[in-house]
Amino acid sequence: MENSSDPENLQAWCDACESLFLAEGDMTERFRQFNNFAVVCDFCYANLRDKHQCPDV
Repeated sequence: MENSSDPENLQAWCDACESLFLAEGDMTERFRQFNNFAVVCDFCYANLRDKHQCPDV
């Protein structure tokens, strides 16, 4: 899930991360440990995004 509508802001997390973020209400320590952020280049980001893209239902 991309968490910004800005195409230059290449940040994303999965639905589980989104659910915990909403439950926590902020980027708490619990959320950060669960999320385990990783920095990747824009090419890797695109590959990961495409690999994990949910099919349209």
